[in-house]
Amino acid sequence: MRKKSILFVILTITLLFLMIANLGAQTKKVRLSIIDVAGNLQLTKTAIEAFKKAHPDLIEDIEYLKATAPELPAKIKAQQMAGNVTTTMVLTGYDAMASGLEMDLWENIYPTYKQYFPNLESRYLPGAKAAFDLFKGYGIVVTYCPGGPMFTYNPEKVKRVPQTAEELLEWAKQNPGKFMYARPANSGPGRAFLQGLPYILGDKNPKDPKTWEKTWAYLKELDKYIDYYPTGTAITFRELAEGTRWIIASHLGWDMNQRILGVIPSNFKAFFLKNTTWVTDAHFMCMPKGLDEARKRATLQLMSWLLRAEMQALTYDDGYFYPGPAIKGVPLSAAPKETQDKIKAAMRTEYERAIKEFPSTTQLGAKELVEAFDMWDRMIGAKVK
Repeated sequence: MRKKSILFVILTITLLFLMIANLGAQTKKVRLSIIDVAGNLQLTKTAIEAFKKAHPDLIEDIEYLKATAPELPAKIKAQQMAGNVTTTMVLTGYDAMASGLEMDLWENIYPTYKQYFPNLESRYLPGAKAAFDLFKGYGIVVTYCPGGPMFTYNPEKVKRVPQTAEELLEWAKQNPGKFMYARPANSGPGRAFLQGLPYILGDKNPKDPKTWEKTWAYLKELDKYIDYYPTGTAITFRELAEGTRWIIASHLGWDMNQRILGVIPSNFKAFFLKNTTWVTDAHFMCMPKGLDEARKRATLQLMSWLLRAEMQALTYDDGYFYPGPAIKGVPLSAAPKETQDKIKAAMRTEYERAIKEFPSTTQLGAKELVEAFDMWDRMIGAKVK
């Protein structure tokens, strides 16, 4: 009997110790480190800071880092191979979403942790849901935009606006060095231009870059009249503003944002080519494999927080990813008044008409997108700077 009592006491003490230890693990404050390769913090940082403020018992600090999409996978892989994963969340476009998935870097978030995201699939806008489905739950869509391809131009320099792909090529030939687009692997507008051309030109299978005979031939010919390909979209807009370029490949959000911020004059315009299909754009939240449970839980809570309607309303921002919200039921009227005024001033009737009239599609799947980037780099990208 005495032995049983002693054993009972030992077991009780052990259980209490485990409960206390587990409670301590759950309440331990963590440090989060977020890498942004898509410019998404422009849309979500205010909401992330609100999460930090609302959870002082959970979050010790949040570190923000920026990198380019092509360099990100190697950074994450190095952390994982060293057994020291410091990055807790990645904010990315299709580029690093796809390349990271191909390298098996990302944790499956949904349905593995679906308890953090109740009714997620039914809450998504159709375009955001399609982007989400493409990557099978390894990335959570946080913001959404109709995307491109579209073209922003200086109306003082371009008197006759191209209406077809053939007319754009002829314009570039007549005005060498005045058209520009950025390397697709580094640029949302560059990526939209690359993936939109197969629809505009009528290639056999727009979802398979190996079949893009017309697109690759077109880009090779266009290359003759392009000075160089920058490694970021911002450079193209800066050179447009300076007068070095007269037409650039653009994107709905970029076009509006750069006029709102005053990077380009407010009278600069945009056009679409015949047979345009919107290649929609989305930003994803990814979680690298290898995190401890405490940081994993905090990251999932943050992701869930960013999908709240009031946090989604902040993503209208200055039009950078217009509209921005990925979730249903977040109209512009839910955004701050200052944001509403800026967006209304920058929006144009032809944009609204294009959103309603043009068909839309997702970007390529992970394998195909990586393949398209590689083919462009090998066949076209000799003049990247």
